[in-house]
Amino acid sequence: MKRTSPQATKAVHAQAVQDKVDAFVRSHFHFVASLHLHRAALGWDVLRAPINVALAPVFLVFGLAGGFARLIGLSRVSNWLKSQHVFLKTSVGQAIETSIATVLLEDAVLSQRSRALIQQYTSVRAAVAEITTSVFVLLAGLMIFGTATPGVVSLAPKVSGFVAHANAVADFPLGARLGGLWYGFFPVSMSIGFVVMIGVALAMVASIVTTFAGVIADPIQAFLGIHRRRLMRLLDKIAKVEEDASGLAPEHILSRLADLTDAGMSLVRFFRS
Repeated sequence: MKRTSPQATKAVHAQAVQDKVDAFVRSHFHFVASLHLHRAALGWDVLRAPINVALAPVFLVFGLAGGFARLIGLSRVSNWLKSQHVFLKTSVGQAIETSIATVLLEDAVLSQRSRALIQQYTSVRAAVAEITTSVFVLLAGLMIFGTATPGVVSLAPKVSGFVAHANAVADFPLGARLGGLWYGFFPVSMSIGFVVMIGVALAMVASIVTTFAGVIADPIQAFLGIHRRRLMRLLDKIAKVEEDASGLAPEHILSRLADLTDAGMSLVRFFRS
């Protein structure tokens, strides 16, 4: 009887893992599966979303501080900072974590480190949803106002101006047509409070969009093989139970970069005006 070489056994095992990951991606992240997955977001996730958006800068600070602490040799401080769960756990994220533990890992007994790696995976997926929302906001600004609006901060003054102008024209004593001419020469003045109110409303809408952005983002990532690669890396890390020293995931930096760029552009416009 011909004996199977260790290399062949390893290759067969690797292929079996890849097949299982591919099946998991199809059953969770393709379009129809993603729609089914996001039904869990119709409950409390809609309320958690704006809170998580507000907590995102805190997460970035913790991540960067943890990376800096590791660079200067404070490993215990770095590990503590990176282990803090800043975001509220969403129902969609919990569903994915449970599926990874039960389907991919077949209900294996997991260490605290392995569970933390799974939570890190779902937090990266949530950051991609934020990036998707930032893209939506950017495209909305380009299509409606003809200018780049990478975030709610830069979009709010544009929307506020549009709403204030429309209301002023509609309420003009001599009619909307003459109102349009009048306010074409004399711009409508807006209070800071009005702009802030519009900004808060837009932030709430954006947070809800982020909750369901995975319906679009997940199938795209599945098609590009991104989910597959992330899951394979996750399983490899769990198998080795290695110490995660990779620092802040790039998706979190990208999602926060849009906010920082948006704030910077708004400051430039403010000082120019």
